[in-house]
Amino acid sequence: MSEHYDADVAVVGYGPTGLAGALTLAAKGARVAAFERDQDVYARARAVTINDWTMRILQDLGVDDRVERVVEPQRALRWVTYDGREVMRVEHPPSTLGTRGSKPRFYNIYQPALEAELRRCGEEHSGLDVRYGVEVVGVEQDAGGVTVTARDLATGEETATRTRYAIAADGGSSPVRKMLGIPMHGDTGDTLWIVVDCRVKRWWPDRDFLTFWTDRERPVVDIALSAGNHRWEIPLKAAETEADFPSGAEVWPLLRALGVTEDDVEIHQYAFYRHHVRMAETYRQGRVFLAGDAAHLMPPWAGAGMQTGMRDAHNLGWKIAGIVRGELGEDWLDTYEPERRPSAEFYTGMAVALGRVIKQEASPAEIEAMNTVPPNLVTPWEPPLNAPPTLAGGWLRGETGDASVVGRYLPQPLACDAVGRIDRLDALLPKGFILLGNDLDPSNLLTPEEQADWDALGASYVAVRPRTGYTRAASDLVDLEDALLPWFDRYGVQAIAVRPDKFVAAADKTGLAAPVSQR
Repeated sequence: MSEHYDADVAVVGYGPTGLAGALTLAAKGARVAAFERDQDVYARARAVTINDWTMRILQDLGVDDRVERVVEPQRALRWVTYDGREVMRVEHPPSTLGTRGSKPRFYNIYQPALEAELRRCGEEHSGLDVRYGVEVVGVEQDAGGVTVTARDLATGEETATRTRYAIAADGGSSPVRKMLGIPMHGDTGDTLWIVVDCRVKRWWPDRDFLTFWTDRERPVVDIALSAGNHRWEIPLKAAETEADFPSGAEVWPLLRALGVTEDDVEIHQYAFYRHHVRMAETYRQGRVFLAGDAAHLMPPWAGAGMQTGMRDAHNLGWKIAGIVRGELGEDWLDTYEPERRPSAEFYTGMAVALGRVIKQEASPAEIEAMNTVPPNLVTPWEPPLNAPPTLAGGWLRGETGDASVVGRYLPQPLACDAVGRIDRLDALLPKGFILLGNDLDPSNLLTPEEQADWDALGASYVAVRPRTGYTRAASDLVDLEDALLPWFDRYGVQAIAVRPDKFVAAADKTGLAAPVSQR
């Protein structure tokens, strides 16, 4: 007799990470039980930006067009001193991953509005059961599944929910992580910061820059949020405490020092926090996985904390959903941490380095190094904050690095199918695993054994044709923007294997066999 499960996956925490995980799982056919302490979206904005990688994940979930209505394109980043000297700038070229009709690299967000929209999207999934106002007080697992015990905060009633797996997306203080006994290593900064969220009354010059005011004593983050909001993040001096700012009247001198007046904004709310640099010892214990702040905490300088959590959850979500559907083996779960920990470490390191610039701790040589283009690159150089993501390990076959296509994120230009329908690439590609050929049928490059492995994964085979030629099969796509075929040629490959998350897993240059066993 098969075991009864109340849902396939329990998601503990329904902030951005939990939402990304729950939406991914539900969209791909898994039943989800989500647990959230708060009835309403947390009112304070925390994250301030998302980029094209995160937006492409939302495209995969079919909600990017709705999210685009509550976010706004970001102009560029700049680091300036109080006397107006620009120390560094990062321009945002058009995205190579753009969704729908837009191509911004970065978007400014107002996190409560983003979360509210994602919650509305979740309400449309019949397989997603969200339980608000409950606290998870127990997580027990055995060989067959996980039992999550939750207490209703209003009535005190406790209920047990049986699932196959669980994702802890319950924040930096993660009760689930503590229940599992997983240590968190790292440090918390001594400096207390005040975060001031304001409603905009009028436009001022260059408001659309994300500006870092660099100063040893008062480095400040100055950023336009979406929906008519603006934020300043300001460090307090050693002798200052929260008690020194009992009301907005005491906060105003901090803003006036930056040239901001009551004619420009009104203070909406403010809060205090300290920066963390912490990483969980492991992201997994058995059938329970840590994601987002439960697994890693980073300073805000790279704008990557919330996004890293959402990417964690999407990575877990499509894999677990594939296992639940019987299409993937449980060995896929072993790829989660090797793929996600290096990314979290990379963005944490970047955030720390950028923080040294804003606090005027970075030497001229360090700043120059950040802007120095390495010689003899195959991949065109972009500042790390702009560059498309890569995978350093996990479900890959072959070496990664500058000259390799393996581990890279597939670009998303405009394309056209064989009957003339034009759209962004992802909208025309089949779902799941795909082998793409450089003006050829990629299945012709496979041995019978290799094709059998890809067929077992339900892979599709697609030839990408030049816009100057003809399609030859109903599955062919046309490279309308002359972007994909030159990308193949740059890395000297005739065919690539693309995962459901659009990372390249293998190429004919290193062998098109599937990277690991599937069942």
